[in-house]
Amino acid sequence: MITPAADHFTGPGSKRAPQSAAELAPAAWKTKPSWYLVSTEDKMIPPDAQRAMSRRAGSTVAEVKASHSVYVSQPQAVASIIENAAKSALTVAAIS
Repeated sequence: MITPAADHFTGPGSKRAPQSAAELAPAAWKTKPSWYLVSTEDKMIPPDAQRAMSRRAGSTVAEVKASHSVYVSQPQAVASIIENAAKSALTVAAIS
């Protein structure tokens, strides 16, 4: 039984970790469209690893010659992929 004092650990906005796989929602990348911007000069996450992750997620991929801080060094490329994702979402919503 959950006591009122303990309820804040299990209610909405709880910071309690799921206790079983049944409590977890399906991973969004398995069911929702995604986009990925590969930074080809990244020294933290190798570009081939980025490509593998984006393939696994079924992402729409763009590549840019940039370091790990692509958001700082190539803001236009980041804005472009976000814009493409938003346009795609609007198209899907209009069809539905």
